[in-house]
Amino acid sequence: MTETSPIADPLPLMKAHDFDDVNVWIFDLDNTLYPHECQLWPQVDQRITLFLVEMFGLDGLSARALQKYYYTRYGTTLKGLMDEHAISPHDFLDFAHQIDLSLVDPDPRLGLAIEALPGRKLILTNGSRQHAENVSRKLGIRDHFEEIFDIVAADFVPKPETRTYEKFLALHQVDPSRAAMFEDLAKNLVAPAALGMKTVLVLPKVADPFREAHEQTAPEAHYIHHRTTDLAAFLEQIETVRGVRPTHALPKG
Repeated sequence: MTETSPIADPLPLMKAHDFDDVNVWIFDLDNTLYPHECQLWPQVDQRITLFLVEMFGLDGLSARALQKYYYTRYGTTLKGLMDEHAISPHDFLDFAHQIDLSLVDPDPRLGLAIEALPGRKLILTNGSRQHAENVSRKLGIRDHFEEIFDIVAADFVPKPETRTYEKFLALHQVDPSRAAMFEDLAKNLVAPAALGMKTVLVLPKVADPFREAHEQTAPEAHYIHHRTTDLAAFLEQIETVRGVRPTHALPKG
């Protein structure tokens, strides 16, 4: 058996009982609540590279290499720039998230599935609040979420740092033993699992050419409790087992 497995199918129905005690549902934003075909993250990624080009007067390749260095060492390029160059984080976030949302379509099926989950729903993202607001509204799911915890609320300390999750849990008074975390990056599920949350790794249905291969595999690891390539279907399975049904029907046609 290899150390990683290929992209997996949604959770078998009978195992959805694992979520019977969950009453807080926590979702990452980018590449979790929308598929990579929306091409949002590549735009953000390119904007970050351009920010470095303009800040340091670098060519594209050098800026890209610096970006990867900061990401690897600090968790985000922003954290690296703040620690090493004391930049204004708000200017960076505004620049990075000036992107085209035209490929994001409303997702009524996902909206119904989130709405039907019993309990509270929150977004926990390394991006900005405005970015999360813009994307979730374009998807038609913003009204289903109680609150957004962004990188500013995290004091610019990104996931996967444990203290970011701890601050989130304290701020929103969440019992981690009754919470579930949905994420597209396996490394961001280590701390939630250690804190007592149920974890779900959301993987692309087909490989995303704009992301590293290791970010699209499903490690056989104790901190990944479930995995899926179809978030809406996965949530519907949980609701079926729990006897929960959406309050509104999808439009016909």
